[in-house]
Formats: sequence, structure tokens, C-alpha cells
Amino acid sequence: MGTERNHRSAAPSTGPQPPGDQHDALASPVRWLLDRLTAVGELLTVRPVSLYAAAVLRIGYGLLYLTFLLREFPHREEMWGPESPWTPALAQQLFAQTGWTSILTLSDSHVYFELCYALAVATSLLFMLGWRTRALSCLFAVVVTSFHARAIFMTDGGDNLVLLMALYLVLTACGRRWSLDARRIRRRAARRDVPAPAQPGQARRQLHGGRTTLTTVVHNCGMFVIAAQVCFLYGSAGLYKVQGASWGAGTALHYVLNLQLFRPWPALSHLVDEHTVVIAIAGYLTVLLQVAFPFVLFGRLKYSVLVMLLAMHIGIALLMGLPLFSGAMIVADAAFLPDRFYAALPASFRRAVLRSGPRQRASSRTMPGAGSVPAQGRSEDPGRKRRSPLPDHHGDATTLSTGPER
Repeated sequence: MGTERNHRSAAPSTGPQPPGDQHDALASPVRWLLDRLTAVGELLTVRPVSLYAAAVLRIGYGLLYLTFLLREFPHREEMWGPESPWTPALAQQLFAQTGWTSILTLSDSHVYFELCYALAVATSLLFMLGWRTRALSCLFAVVVTSFHARAIFMTDGGDNLVLLMALYLVLTACGRRWSLDARRIRRRAARRDVPAPAQPGQARRQLHGGRTTLTTVVHNCGMFVIAAQVCFLYGSAGLYKVQGASWGAGTALHYVLNLQLFRPWPALSHLVDEHTVVIAIAGYLTVLLQVAFPFVLFGRLKYSVLVMLLAMHIGIALLMGLPLFSGAMIVADAAFLPDRFYAALPASFRRAVLRSGPRQRASSRTMPGAGSVPAQGRSEDPGRKRRSPLPDHHGDATTLSTGPER
């Protein structure tokens, strides 16, 4: 009995722990979760993200749609006009079933259609330049939706992506960088020589702060939705290709290159199709890039993936004759480049220009001048008196010749 009692007393206690230890054990994950939620909240509400990327999306899709409208200008009547085979009456019947709408079907007048087309061209141009971007982004979305719905059976994947991005860009502050709006704000701030106005009241400050926070939240959510849309597009396309036997066998691109409807240059398609091993590797790499794209966005590997995707879309534009689709995808991929990349572009461009142009002109001016400067020093005539040394002006000459390089 005594030995048993001793064993019981020496056994480790399995009873409840002290309240302090339980509190510390639970506080650590709760504190971590609260820190993460605080960081996410600050990311959404404090600072707008990817302002340069939003500007690139605005410029890219505005330019793409402007080019599309100008390219189809000779065929506008057959595609969207009142005399189109898909008449406004048929379009209205389809809208009643699908819920779409279009400003082009509000009237059968040719004058009205021409005014709508001119409005679409002007809207795309001004949206690309960033003039009154808040209002123009809404008008651009209306234009793209109207033309898309009017001839919906003539659209493809590129048109669908442009439509989605036009709707998403309404949410973003895409006019704060590289726009006429940003230029106007900078000039207004530079010309402001009046004394500082009186401090606004507390209610007005709170209203301004709430408006700023709301704008930031909507912009950040819009950019996250754009990123998620592109990831979903690539991921679903890659997973769909994995299910096909031709992609698994490496012969899918062979059949693509021999489609008659997608061969703008048959000789080029035939030349590429002769390299069977390269075609098979390109097919496997395409599937790998599309499936892996959502998983490489948070590391440095994404830059290599974006370069390879750029090459892939250029190949699609050249070999399949789908420039609008390729351009829309290239612009969408630009949303994943950080702002520091775009902010460094102007300085890099200026340095490249200075290194290429002024250096060559400076060297061409310096070379002939070197032989025309007379030699300085003792005179060759021994009978003459020694001249006093001339003032040293070589520093000025060196500064002028090397100034542009710096």
C-alpha cells in the first residue's frame, strides 16, 4: 500500500492547467490573427495600391478599343449599323431574353448611329489620355457594353476580356498617374500662390476623410478583382487544356497552326509547323505557365513567367491573327508589375536617351577640336623671349565636352 501510494504521488499531474498558462496559449494565435486582420485592413483602407498599373490598364484598353473602332470604321454599318443583318429588332428580342442593353438600338436613324460611333471614338481617346477619368470611365464602360451587346455573335475572348476590364476600371482610380487629370492637378498646385485657406471644421474633415477612405477601398478592391479575374482566366484555361488528349500528346499546336480560319500568313504557319519538337515543347510550356500562373505571383519567378507569357501572346497574334485578344491579355498581365517598376521607367528612358544621343554628338564635337588646339609650352623660336604661361581654360573645355554625358 505504501509503495502504491508513493507511485501515485510521483505520477505527473494531468489535471487542469493554471488559468494564466491557458490564457497565454490562446492569446498567441489570437494575437497573430488580429495582426493579420489589421494588416489587411490597412492594406485596403490606408494606401491605394497599383496606381501605375491602373494607369497602364486605362491606357492599354483605351488604345486597344480606339484602334478596334478605327480599324472597323469601313465596316461599321455591316457590324453595328441599322442596316446590319442582325437588325435592331432582332437585337431587342435577344435583349429581352438575356437582359443586355445597348444605346445603339435606341433609334434606327443613320445620323444617330454615326453620332454614337463618333462618341465611342472620342470616349476611347479621352479615356486613354485620362481626361476627367471618373466620368469617362463610366462612359467608356457604357460604350464597350453597347457595342459588345449590339453584335454579340461576332465577339470572341478578346472582346469579352475588354468588356470585363472596362467594367472593373470604373471602380479604380486609374487617372491618378500618367493622365491629363494628374497633369492638371500638378499645374494647379504649382500655380497656387494664394495664402493657405482656413482650416475646415471637424465635420468637413471627417467627411473628406470618409470620402478618401471609401475611394481607396473601392480602388483596391477593383484592382484585386482584376488580378483575380486574370488568375482565374489562366488557371481555368490551363486546367481545360490538361483534360485534352491533344495537349497531353503535344500535338495541339500542330492542329492550331493548320486551321484555315486562323492562318493570316500560311507560309509562316507552315514554317513553324515543320519544327515538331519545338511545337511540342511550346504546347507543354503553355499548359505549365497557365496552370502555375496563380501560384508564382508572390515571388521573383513571376517576372520570368510574365516574359514567357508575353512571347506566347505575341505568337498568338502573329500566327493566329488574334491581335485584339493578344493585346487584351498583354495589358491584363501588366497589372501584376509593381509600381516601382513603372515609376523607374521614365528615368531609365531618359538615361538611355542621354547615353545614346548626346554622348555621340559630344564625342563628334570633341574629336575634331582636339587637333585644332595649338600646342602650349616653349616657343620653337630660340630668339624670342619666353612667353608667360596662358591662363588654364582646359577645365572649361572639359566641362563643356562632358557636360551632356553627366
